[in-house]
Amino acid sequence: MRRQKVEKLNDVISQYLKALRIDKKMKQVSLINSWEEIIGKNVARATSKIFFKKRILFVYINSAVIRNELLMIKDELKKRLNEQAKETLVDDIVIR
Repeated sequence: MRRQKVEKLNDVISQYLKALRIDKKMKQVSLINSWEEIIGKNVARATSKIFFKKRILFVYINSAVIRNELLMIKDELKKRLNEQAKETLVDDIVIR
């Protein structure tokens, strides 16, 4: 017996992740993993901890100079992160 409806594996996996309600979390993890690519190698080296909590990205930076520079470009950074995710995942960024 042949199936009449053929679906792409990517679509099936996407539907499954949505059904489990973990698709947003997977995108957040992907965004954290691409932090070095988005922000640059030097800033990524100064980053000690990065995580999401209720659509807010918390970033802990070891260098006061880099921390101040990130605070100045916080809105641009939020825009670039959401563009990378292709949807609005980051509502705010807390830099400490």
